[in-house]
Amino acid sequence: MILVTGATGQLGGAVVGKLLKHLPTNEFAIFARDEEKARHFADKSVEVRIGDFDDQASLDKAMEGVSKILLIPTIAPHRLEQNKRVVDTAVRSGVRHIVFAGISHRNIETSVVEGLDAHFKTEDYIRESGLTYTFLRNNLYMDTLPFYAGEKVFETGFYLPAGSGKVPFALRREMGEAAANVLMQNGHENKIYEIAGSEMYSYKDVANVLSKVSGRKVTYTAAETEVFTQQMKAAGVDDFIVFVVAGFNVDIKNGQFEIVTHDLEKLLGRKPADLEEGIKEVFGF
Repeated sequence: MILVTGATGQLGGAVVGKLLKHLPTNEFAIFARDEEKARHFADKSVEVRIGDFDDQASLDKAMEGVSKILLIPTIAPHRLEQNKRVVDTAVRSGVRHIVFAGISHRNIETSVVEGLDAHFKTEDYIRESGLTYTFLRNNLYMDTLPFYAGEKVFETGFYLPAGSGKVPFALRREMGEAAANVLMQNGHENKIYEIAGSEMYSYKDVANVLSKVSGRKVTYTAAETEVFTQQMKAAGVDDFIVFVVAGFNVDIKNGQFEIVTHDLEKLLGRKPADLEEGIKEVFGF
């Protein structure tokens, strides 16, 4: 039995969607906090095990009969504690294999985004637990580009503190598909995969391709970090959103996500979507 956590989220939902196409529903279950959000899976005869990472009793019950688990961490400040609780429960419950969806990053010690080290500390904890593992280090989602672009991208262009840094953006649904393949296949034991696109792109590249597919001129301006942050706050943007947008883009500027492998291509069995294909999808062209 496979257990998928975070199934009502976008990455987890993509994983379950792939499993539904290839496995009988009695071979996997999902772990979800919100029964209503999970209803569409229940309607497809997927077993929904309700609970959350802070509820030990629900974790114990959820892992009954489970041999393999996909751990998708939350964004909670105490997610390392949550992840450790999941790992400990998996060990006690006889789970044999844990697949962990973490993050791809060159040097976490020099990141300006606090808390990302929880992903790598979780990897260490899993290794120490003795569980068979597979680590999926996901790079940045192409799906975030419309969010970073803003509602007036065709008027103002991209304005972000990312300098000329590049990212091997990949579609979230393809990352989910790759994770599902790992869950369904053998041969991924005790391996680490850098899940990313096959090419790197700057925001200037993104703007040029968006111009091409939309037929409208889109620009990219490399913002100064302090000015960008002050402008977002002055516009009433929530502090957490300012922290996330500024932090990740400064890390882009510093080359923290410039990691290109063919791991995603290998796990998909095909080349992942390139920038033009991805932009058409995420911007709705």
